[in-house]
Amino acid sequence: MKAATISPGLYNRRFPVGAEPATGGVYFRVWAPQAKRVELLISAGDSSQSEELEPEAQGYFSGFVPGCAAGDLYLFRLDGREQLLPDPGSRFQPEGPFGPSMIVDASQFEWHDAQWNGVGLANQVIYEMHIGTFTLEGTWQAASRQLPELSKLGVTVLEMMPVNDFCGSFGWGYDGVNFFAPTRLYGAPDDLRGFVDEAHRAGLAVILDVVYNHAGPTGNFLKDFSKDYFTNRYENEWGEAINFDGPNSAPVREFFLTNARYWISEFHFDGLRLDATQALFDGSEKHILGELVETARQAAAPKSIIVIGENEPQNSKLMRPAEEQGYGLDGLWNDSITDNTTAGKRSAAAPQRWGLSPRLLSTICRITIKLLIAVAAGGSSV
Repeated sequence: MKAATISPGLYNRRFPVGAEPATGGVYFRVWAPQAKRVELLISAGDSSQSEELEPEAQGYFSGFVPGCAAGDLYLFRLDGREQLLPDPGSRFQPEGPFGPSMIVDASQFEWHDAQWNGVGLANQVIYEMHIGTFTLEGTWQAASRQLPELSKLGVTVLEMMPVNDFCGSFGWGYDGVNFFAPTRLYGAPDDLRGFVDEAHRAGLAVILDVVYNHAGPTGNFLKDFSKDYFTNRYENEWGEAINFDGPNSAPVREFFLTNARYWISEFHFDGLRLDATQALFDGSEKHILGELVETARQAAAPKSIIVIGENEPQNSKLMRPAEEQGYGLDGLWNDSITDNTTAGKRSAAAPQRWGLSPRLLSTICRITIKLLIAVAAGGSSV
């Protein structure tokens, strides 16, 4: 059976990819330029159905399926192959990266932060948080109960380490594979929304660490949909480089720009921390970094947000405004203190040379809060 087609005038998607609930059903859209046929398999309880999506320009396939709703599970089949694949734009993977995608209706969440006005970098105290280790439970709900204590400590901004889903039961988050799906390890998507909502209630801003320089090696099915997600034209120490400027790169750029917009608009994050920006390779006239910053700010408007970049060379161009041929970031992350301290811990002579006891130095090394040097704006970090 073929899914119903919807003209752009009848339904305006919030985002170009993924499953979006609409009146009477769900609208699906996926980019699979090498495929000739894309089949959608949907399961709801004990029932299941199969629908064929309609091809569009530029390799997209889409369709509206009446009767589908939030909570239903689905997978894609490309060109009749046996393997079933999760949606690259999946909003939730309840069984992990190898399982089916779940339809999520973000509009069902009731926000209470209408009076929140956003945040700037000046005079902030930024606390880096790993949800999986912050509490014994390792969930967003458990972490939200500790927010008042962080506020009493003097923290003003939380930097949440990457949360998009990855393989395994524990990880830092830097090898994520489901870019739009908050990991099932910490709870449901609405639990993440609830955490941000409670943080704003406690007077705390929340920025999200995102990784756009590579994808994790396991559970990554992007290349099954298009080999053009990646490129071998650049050397990247973290994995295959993302194709931001090669053949067929326009939908790839759209995918990651959409991802930045998604976290800001659907989860009310107060900004982004861009991981390893030196590995975002782009020879385009407009660099992807500049577009990411611009897109994130537009998604948050009229509220202000913070965009920070990790950049090992500490290239000041990232912080210059666009009118000065820069990318417009608010600050650069500097790992020098934590990296040097960790290196010193490996040397038996280091504690004595620095006048520190081995126990104290070891404690310092285990602290997961890093130093943010806000080169331009005078922020601080605990």
